[in-house]
Amino acid sequence: MSEDNKKNYGADQIQALEGMEHVRMRPSMYIGDVGTRGLHHLVYEVVDNSIDEALAGHCDNIEVIINENNSVTVTDDGRGIPVDIHKKEGVSALQVVMTKIGAGGKFDKDSYKVSGGLHGVGVSCVNALSDHLKATVYRDGKIYEQEYERGKAMYPVREVGTTDKRGTVITFLPDRSIFQQTVEYNYVTLANRLRELSFLNKGIRIVLIDRRVKDEDGNVIEEVFQSEEGLKEFIRFLDDTRSPIIADVISMEGEKNDIPVEVAMIYNDSYSENLHSYVNNINTHEGGTHLSGFRRGLTTTLKKYADASGLLDKLKFDISGDDFREGLTAIISVKVQEPQFEGQTKTKLGNREVTSAVSQAVSTMLEDYLEENPADAKTIVQKVILAATARHAARKAREMVQRKTVMSGGGLPGKLSDCSETDPTQCEVFLVEGDSAGGTAKMGRDRNFQAILPLRGKILNVEKAMQHKVFENEEIRNIYTALGVTIGTEEDSKALNLDKLRYHKVVIMCDADIDGSHIATLILTFFFRYMRELVEMGYIYIATPPLYLLKKGAKKRYAWSNKERDEINEEFGGSAAIQRYKGLGEMNADQLWDTTMNPEFRTLRQVTIDSLPEADRIFSMLMGDEVPPRREFIEKNAIYANIDA
Repeated sequence: MSEDNKKNYGADQIQALEGMEHVRMRPSMYIGDVGTRGLHHLVYEVVDNSIDEALAGHCDNIEVIINENNSVTVTDDGRGIPVDIHKKEGVSALQVVMTKIGAGGKFDKDSYKVSGGLHGVGVSCVNALSDHLKATVYRDGKIYEQEYERGKAMYPVREVGTTDKRGTVITFLPDRSIFQQTVEYNYVTLANRLRELSFLNKGIRIVLIDRRVKDEDGNVIEEVFQSEEGLKEFIRFLDDTRSPIIADVISMEGEKNDIPVEVAMIYNDSYSENLHSYVNNINTHEGGTHLSGFRRGLTTTLKKYADASGLLDKLKFDISGDDFREGLTAIISVKVQEPQFEGQTKTKLGNREVTSAVSQAVSTMLEDYLEENPADAKTIVQKVILAATARHAARKAREMVQRKTVMSGGGLPGKLSDCSETDPTQCEVFLVEGDSAGGTAKMGRDRNFQAILPLRGKILNVEKAMQHKVFENEEIRNIYTALGVTIGTEEDSKALNLDKLRYHKVVIMCDADIDGSHIATLILTFFFRYMRELVEMGYIYIATPPLYLLKKGAKKRYAWSNKERDEINEEFGGSAAIQRYKGLGEMNADQLWDTTMNPEFRTLRQVTIDSLPEADRIFSMLMGDEVPPRREFIEKNAIYANIDA
């Protein structure tokens, strides 16, 4: 601070921002970020209002339209936002709801017993971050409307007609000055969330329409999401690419200790545990008390049944909680009046009373099921015994990994070319496909902060491997050792200790061809299944090496797609010499540095998870045993693969 500024620092320098101004100045505090995730969060906030109307029993239909200009229209047939004059504010209640942070009926327990939305900022935040927003209300036989620019009302709420409908229509256009990265909505991202909401709130009809794209007949894309069985259908959807080992989904729905609880689960022949938990429709990917209650109820009840069955008599070692959850896909959904969140991202439920409610509900459900389905019960216990046997073998394999880590003094992998910097926030490691490309990368890198770990061929497909096979795999052991993390506790055999993580950027660098994509997917599957924390913390990236080098005389340009190649060739008069890179090894060290490794010019794609259930389903489909779903996915998405190439 300069001397002049120090002298002038007084009351006039203190900014007292009103709510809407504060949202615009600090948008990330309200919606997480101003990238694609925050952009889509705007839609979720508006839809959450409609879902809350449905939870209160006043709404059956919700429609979401992506308009041609990337504005979004959300319509519901609920009661309609009140429009009468608010006594305290002196203006229409609609205007209060749209322009005051924290205003709404959700704070009145008589209006809404529970409500969705994680941050509680609601539609007023959407209004503040929109270039333009229009609210239309159908209520008491009349139509009302009000428009806003960047959160400020353009005119008082006005009556514009009569109607026999009821409900609310919100149309908003995100502000480009806030969302500078993009204001283009991703249809698949929105579809995944709306499908999820339809499963979590059975009976509600949700329609998604995209007016930006039309088919050969000139029709817009339209999809309807509606579930009659709720979580049971959700489980079948998630496990569509796995083979069940029991006849049907085990499920329950009811109230325990005044807390509505829904649970659905099934056992399959995989080796992964996939538990998804929700509070008031929000995916709590960090878990919390409801997940603890589920685990307690599951373990206690199954252990009691297994002991009584006599099937465990010959087992020479104890069974842990992990063993009861191998090959299990489960969804736990609770509705809590006043949820208390904790954890770094505020997605971990902290309400203690929920633990016993869920535990009791799960115990009752399982006791009834096991008694009524003895054949399935025996199959589940046999699966648990197999998991315990494999875990016993995996413990030895994990110990081998631990002995080779830096912490235990075993040293780094011989193939790792480490960097000189020791601050992990400044360090990055490239997982490179093959020794040849690894050698080039070692010569081209900046040794100060860039480390290179060559991987030999395709690593193990962890989606189809038992845990001890994963930990016995040399390439996977090298990754653990190079990163410096330790793994496994008795409570959770995949738990990571990240205290000694050596790099905060882990870059997957593979050839830009089919084999390279397959290897990258194998590595991503490993990180998703065994090091998900690194993905969630934003530490995993994918490098984007160029596909082509174009030369004409002294001029040279790189191209990352066929379209870019053709455009550059046209710039060069259509007579450029074009070299197609079939692999990283075909580049020299300088070329690899210039195009793929130099932070000043490279493009890294950060790996993020928008929806855990959807990511789980996609990895299972791509890397599992079932061929038909994988073929259908590839055929459906082939056009995007061609564009990327």
